[in-house]
Formats: sequence, structure tokens, C-alpha cells
Amino acid sequence: MVFSLEEFYKTYETETTDIVVNRRKFNLLLPKDLFRFINPHDVFHEFPLWAKIWRASWVLSVYLADMPVDANKQFLEVGAGVGLVSIVAATFGHRITLSEYNPDALNFARANALCNNCPHLPVMHLDWLHPQLNKKFDCIVGSEVAYKKTYLDALLHLFKSYLKPGGEIILAWEVRKSGQNLFEFFQTDFDIMVIKKTLRSETTAHQIILMKLRPKK
Repeated sequence: MVFSLEEFYKTYETETTDIVVNRRKFNLLLPKDLFRFINPHDVFHEFPLWAKIWRASWVLSVYLADMPVDANKQFLEVGAGVGLVSIVAATFGHRITLSEYNPDALNFARANALCNNCPHLPVMHLDWLHPQLNKKFDCIVGSEVAYKKTYLDALLHLFKSYLKPGGEIILAWEVRKSGQNLFEFFQTDFDIMVIKKTLRSETTAHQIILMKLRPKK
């Protein structure tokens, strides 16, 4: 089925936020409110975490925008949300496939790709618990994707199954007291390099971690 922006705007109430990456401005559509996406009987079940731009996603976007482009490398983004990271990566020349599980998030990602001049960006449904991909990737990236132990186990299986030999995984997340100890979780199977970034405002500082993983030989 061909995606239609006209139908998208009929289906969703939206608002726009501007994101600047390396002096290039991106206009991202977000849901105007979250109520329609929340289960009133179980607020925390599949809460729409996809429906905002996370600081870690911006940091990962900048990192990929700065990364030298290799036309032979294929990227996969997992848990793409509304699509910022993949749209930025594609705009700066990388071959990337955007993947998400939530159908509403996929619609916003498709709309944002069209609105930001990325009409040919591949957008696909991906269930981490039952992944069905027909190829492997040179680099798998994701931001704020490791917030449940169940997801960590599924991600580890996905990484092992769909990362090419010699490939790399890049994960980004904001440091929180309740955060998972990802270093301990992944260190058995991967060599890890950690890059720390600080986003500062006049009143606050936010610590963002970029973790690069390569399978141990």
C-alpha cells in the first residue's frame, strides 16, 4: 500500500518541532497529544515512548552525520520512533533502513521522511522478539532502546543474527539512575568503546552515552 500524506493528516493531529543537526534544519511531525495512544486500562503497557525526540537520538544523529560515508555499508536503525536518526543519516549520505514495531510510529516516520526530502528511505516493521529480516547489516544503531530486560535479550539475539562479520553496533542513551547496566550485559559478547557527551543548558546538564560494540573474535 502506498503511504499517503493526505491520509496521514486526516488520521492524526500533529505538531512540528525543528531539530538542527550540523547546521541543517529538520522539521519533525509529532503527535499533538498522547491520549489516543495510551491504554486507559494499563497506562504503562506500550506507553508511546516513540512519540518524542529524545536527547540521545539527537546525539546519535550528530554522530552519524559526522561519520564518513561509505556507499558499500548498509545501516539498520532499531526502535526508530518518529524517524529522526534515520532521516538525518540518509540526508548526510548513509544507506540506512528505518525500523519500528509500533504502527503509529511507523506512520509518523514515513510522514517525516517525506516531509524531510527522504522519499526513498526504507521504512519497515520489525518485531525484536520475532525478527524476520532478509539480510545482514554493516552497522546497527539505536537510541533509548534498552529500557527493559526482555528487550535486551531480544536485541542481543537480533545483533548476533543480523550484524555482518566485522560489523559495528552503536547505541545511545541518557544516563539515568534507573538505567540498565548495558556495559555488563554486552561485555561477554562484544568489545566495547564508550563515548560520553554532555548537553548543557543554562540550568542543567544531561549526560549521554554512545556505546560502540564489535563482536569479539
